[in-house]
Amino acid sequence: MKSLTTKQLLTILLCGTILLLPACSKKNVTAPVQFDYTETVGCLVTNDLYAIYFSAYLKPEGDLENIKGKDRNKLLRSYCKKIPKSGSLYFTADLVDEDVRETPISVRLVKQELIGEDERKVENFKDTGTIFEVPAKLYPRGMVETHIELDKEGFYALYLSVGEENTITEENILRIPLHVGVDPDAVSPWHIALRILAVCLGLIIPVILGLIMFSPIIPAKQWVQEISRRAFFLNHKQGIETQK
Repeated sequence: MKSLTTKQLLTILLCGTILLLPACSKKNVTAPVQFDYTETVGCLVTNDLYAIYFSAYLKPEGDLENIKGKDRNKLLRSYCKKIPKSGSLYFTADLVDEDVRETPISVRLVKQELIGEDERKVENFKDTGTIFEVPAKLYPRGMVETHIELDKEGFYALYLSVGEENTITEENILRIPLHVGVDPDAVSPWHIALRILAVCLGLIIPVILGLIMFSPIIPAKQWVQEISRRAFFLNHKQGIETQK
């Protein structure tokens, strides 16, 4: 078998990288549709009728005046579904829809018990008691803000009910699941295993492609064209699914 030139090696590495991109995507296809997280605005919570941007803030311990720079920003970070510990918590919900600002909204925080195995399913939780409740009122500025001193860790849910009390249905309720006492930055073993697998594939695929592409059976040009065509199809398909 003839030796590979620098140009040929670069071609192999490029093709392997293109094939690996869909596998390394950060999109979590198992996440509930009603709950999505972005680092810039917090949690986008939606249902068929309403949408809000939700953030939870944990009051830091100590004197903030003596904390500056990156350490200060780290203490004042916002959380979504996972909150590291109990304490003085501030909840904010930015109302996306303008018409909701003219409709009364009630707020209720409840303690929950996990009665199933999958934490991602709503039906696996049972409300065990109301921690606090704010009666329905208008929020003309579009910002719902609440504060609670929480002394116990565990599962909670924050309910925002849009409308008058006698007109509330399931469609008028936004449910925000909260798990207090967990590391929000923790990575599951499955994610670690997938990352290791992706790295291994990134090393193995170019070698296999090189052995196949430069075999005397099929011309290298034909392999490059076929790989490029398949990579374009996969990336195009992923883009369509993301827009849905």
